[in-house]
Parts: sequence; structure tokens; C-alpha cells
Amino acid sequence: MVREIAALRRGTLNFYLYDLAAITAKVEALRATLPRQVHVYYAMKANPHVGIVAHMKRLGVEGIEIASSGEMSGALTAFSGPEIIFTGPGKSPEELHAALQAGMEQIHVESLMEAWRLSRIAGALGRTVKVLVRINPAFHIDEAQTRMGGDSMKFGIDEEQIEQLLPAILQLPHLEVVGFHVFAASGVLDYRLLLKNAELVFELVRRLEARFERSFPVIDLGGGIGVDYLGQGQHFDLAAFGRGLSDLLASEGLADRKLIFELGRFLVGDCGFFVTEILDIKTSRGVKQVVCAGGTNHFRRPAALKINHPVTILHRDGIERPQGVVAVDQEKVYIGGPLCTSADKLALDLYLEHAEIGDLAVFELAGAYGLSMSATPFLSHPLPEEILVHAS
Repeated sequence: MVREIAALRRGTLNFYLYDLAAITAKVEALRATLPRQVHVYYAMKANPHVGIVAHMKRLGVEGIEIASSGEMSGALTAFSGPEIIFTGPGKSPEELHAALQAGMEQIHVESLMEAWRLSRIAGALGRTVKVLVRINPAFHIDEAQTRMGGDSMKFGIDEEQIEQLLPAILQLPHLEVVGFHVFAASGVLDYRLLLKNAELVFELVRRLEARFERSFPVIDLGGGIGVDYLGQGQHFDLAAFGRGLSDLLASEGLADRKLIFELGRFLVGDCGFFVTEILDIKTSRGVKQVVCAGGTNHFRRPAALKINHPVTILHRDGIERPQGVVAVDQEKVYIGGPLCTSADKLALDLYLEHAEIGDLAVFELAGAYGLSMSATPFLSHPLPEEILVHAS
């Protein structure tokens, strides 16, 4: 598919390719395996492309999760205000005001200050808004790619402080506290770890319900399902997770609750490819340096996380090259972009069978946190094209 798309382009090739069929398969798998109480929201931060947002709407996901006014604008191109939830620390008064004016009915608050600020804005607009209080749990998942809780964090209210601060939030006018948001980790590949996380979250909610003698009907578990970027053969067992979650809800007496999953990476991670042309190959002190048209300005994730994404080299015929230029042949190389910084790293110590100038380096699993996570203004290179296809 990449080769066919590349053949239709002219000039230096540097683009993203997103396969909507892969997203469709993920949504269908979630529907087939997760309990009926689970409501899937697309975490827009993973990939804010308006075409992907529109596809999520067509697929019938319950809504979309945003974390800024910019994402709000993009979300509103396909979703209505009541289908959007607003999360993230440090929401400005202007963003909260815009969210309520856009008709959002559920906002997650991450501190007493934020709850107070939202209460005043809602009152000025004559609104009552449903809120989830985010809690930074006292537990974490050691094996996760990224921790989102359990340590000193800017996210939410520490579990040790929630019983002290929650009464003040419950007393604020124009707010209706309907539940909690507890998100401990991202990038989890072992379904048993996410089940254990859910069990601990349910115990925390039960404890708070007993303490405050009231029910909280909504529980947001965040996301957390990972993608096997390192090619270790680890894949999240969605069916086993769904069965385990159903059993857990029944045993905890929570079958009547609404569970929210904010999924981004899991839905779009493997739908995307970053395709960039090899402009030069040179030997520097015994190591082959492969220089591509796009670098960390277009695909920053490998450098930011210090990992190599899977890479495929597509050979292209008809490329003119002078005598004496080198190629890559069954060796480890450094792949970088055109930026004037040694931090411009796309892959380090990566084994390639063969590569020549003019070939295409195809970085796989690039659908999440690709272009939007990158330092696109640096050196002012043209942005890569983003192409949406449906492989089926």
C-alpha cells in the first residue's frame, strides 16, 4: 500500500499514511469483548487529524476526550458538546468557559482550585455541570511504559488527600460530582495488570462511597492498553481482559456503574506509517549515517522515548546516484533527519538488510503521537502530508 501511494507522489517523499481499516478493526474488537457498561471515548491527543476524528464518529464511539481548547475545536467538527469530556491539568478559565458554552456536560477536575474555578464560571453562565474528580492513586503499575499515577504527580488529587478535600468540592454550587477518574499508567501489554488496576480503583471508589454515604455512578479508568513498539511479540489480550472485567464488576457489585475508557494509542497506534525518503548515506568513523527528508521535526516519538520503531526499507528503482556513494548492506546504522542538531534521531543502532539513497524508510506503528508530538516549527521545513486510506 505504501509503495502504491508513493508512486502517485512527485518530488521528495515525506508523508504519513493512516489506514482507517485498522481503526475500524480495533473498535469492532472492543465492542465484541468489553462489558456493556464500558463506554469508549477516543483520546484525541493520540492523533488529532480531523479525518480520524470523523472516522471515530462514523464508527459510533461514545464520545471524544480532549485536553485543550485547540482539541475542542477539532472535536467539534464531528462530535457535539455533550459527547465531549474535558480532562487534563491546568485548564485555563477561558478554556472552561468555552467548554461550557460549547455544551459540554462533563468536565474532569484535578484540584480544589480547578473545581472552584469551574463552579464560578458555571454559575455565571447559569449552568450546572457534571464533574469527575481525578485521583492520583497510591498505587502504580511498574511494568507500564509510562506512569500516570502513584508518584508525586501534577495529575489529580493524591489518594491520601481526597477524603480531606472532597467535602469542599461536594459543597461547591453548580457542580454535580458524579464519579472519579483514576488513571495509573499507559502502555500496558499484560491484561492482568490492568485488571489489577481496575480492582484497586473499584476498592477506592467503594471506600469513598462508604465514607461519604453516597453513590458515584461513573468511573473513568483512563486508557492504558499498550502497543508492542519493540516487537517482542506481546499483544494485549482484549478478550481475556473483557471477561475478567465482567467478573470483577459482578464481584464488586458495580454492574450498574458507567465505566469510561479513554483510548488513543490502542485505537490508532498501528494504523499509521511515517514514510520518508533517504536523501543521503555516508560513513562516519565506521558507522553508516542514513539521512532522511523528515526527522524529529516530523516524527519525534522514537527520540523522546529512546526506542526504535519497526522500520521497513522500500527500494525504489530509477534513482540516479553518482559512482562512489555508499549503501547499507546487512549492518547496524544510525537514522536521522535533516535538522541541524545531533538530537535529530529516528533510529539508533538499527540493523538493516539493505538500503540505498532514494529508498523509502517506513516507520511502522506511527499512528499515535507522531506528527502532533513533534517539533514541527524547528527549522521551518514543510509539513509532511497526511494521507488517509481504507485498505479494505
